[in-house]
Amino acid sequence: MSRKAVVERITKETQIKLSLDIDGAGEAKVCTSVPFLDHMLNLFARHGLFNLEVEAKGDIDIDFHHTVEDIGIVLGDALKKALGDKSGIRRYGQASVPMDETLASVAIDLSGRPYLVYNVRLPKVKIGEFDVELAREFFQALTNNLAANIHINVMYGDNVHHILEACFKALARALDQATRHDPRISGVMSTKGKL
Repeated sequence: MSRKAVVERITKETQIKLSLDIDGAGEAKVCTSVPFLDHMLNLFARHGLFNLEVEAKGDIDIDFHHTVEDIGIVLGDALKKALGDKSGIRRYGQASVPMDETLASVAIDLSGRPYLVYNVRLPKVKIGEFDVELAREFFQALTNNLAANIHINVMYGDNVHHILEACFKALARALDQATRHDPRISGVMSTKGKL
């Protein structure tokens, strides 16, 4: 069964086209006009073993907010669409990723109920031109549109680049785990019979 999706979002602020193959090989082709986000999406694809293509244009002359948030929306939509009714998947995933002095952990439940827990303390700084508080906006949009329960916790870390990179890598690995098929699972992993 193919677990692929193509999603487009066109607003007055952004134009985004994203294609996703959950059962990929970690190949990415990303051009968002937000260099730090390009870096994060490339490593997200690589560490989750997802094939991901993103082409985005937005009102970055104002700031990166709309583009970053809308890419989170579209990625969440694509994951949800590619997973279909979630039959046979593990549903839960958890990963901890070290990045030099940083340790980040992500736990995910593909429950159909969106809830983000974001225990990531960052100073209000920029990485290049990227405002680090936009990472939360991305994760919130992804959570809402995937309809998942996502907990992102950073136990410790000093370098903001390392902190966010560890978060994106941990998210990718947790999602890879949660989306895997398990031959022992008949239907969905729920006593309700539906996710």
